Amino acid sequence: MQKKRILVVDDEDDIRELVSYNLLRDGYTVDSAVSGEKALKIIKKKIPDLILLDLMLPGIDGLETARRLKNDSSTNSIPIIILTAKGEEADIVTGLELGADDYVTKPFSPRILNARVKALLRRKEKKDDFIKIFDLELDHGRREIKVCGRPVELTFSQFQLLHFLIKRPGWVFTRTQIIDAVQGDDYAVTDRSVDVQMVSLRKKLGTYGKYIETVRGVGYRFREKP
Repeated sequence: MQKKRILVVDDEDDIRELVSYNLLRDGYTVDSAVSGEKALKIIKKKIPDLILLDLMLPGIDGLETARRLKNDSSTNSIPIIILTAKGEEADIVTGLELGADDYVTKPFSPRILNARVKALLRRKEKKDDFIKIFDLELDHGRREIKVCGRPVELTFSQFQLLHFLIKRPGWVFTRTQIIDAVQGDDYAVTDRSVDVQMVSLRKKLGTYGKYIETVRGVGYRFREKP
């Protein structure tokens, strides 16, 4: 199973390193950033499964970073836990109103923070278990895909690939990101084999294969609108 990727955004070296260390020990892949600007750049290249976001950041602060992420359809589904040293109710309320999913006030227990991360990721996985877009239904728990109510047989890798794309419609994924996300005995291991998988997947989806779009020079995306 692919490790969950967490992005830790905090300008305090001690806090960032402590949080990263404990997440790594729990089996997560961890990226880190010292500012909102750097966090946004990282997210464009590596999509995290969850973001730990300090509110007091230089330049673009945590609230503005959260606002930009939640106003972008390609990133608004990423869970965010805000970190605040102030403990002020107004900051917490504003963060939650912007779309943050949870908060932790500094100083905090690393064990409690990791428990919050695990719980939020579990809720996110449950939400992603069943996805319906247009006339296409994907049930991750049952590993079933239906088009206009008709079941479609996909290989393990094709199912993983479609699930990866459909979770964030409109987001462009590079072939490298797709290779990292798709696993199994028949999973794609080269850029060329990703293209072959896409051709086969589109064919199996019939007319709905057109919603998987090639972005020349970059990769692929699942169309956001009909």
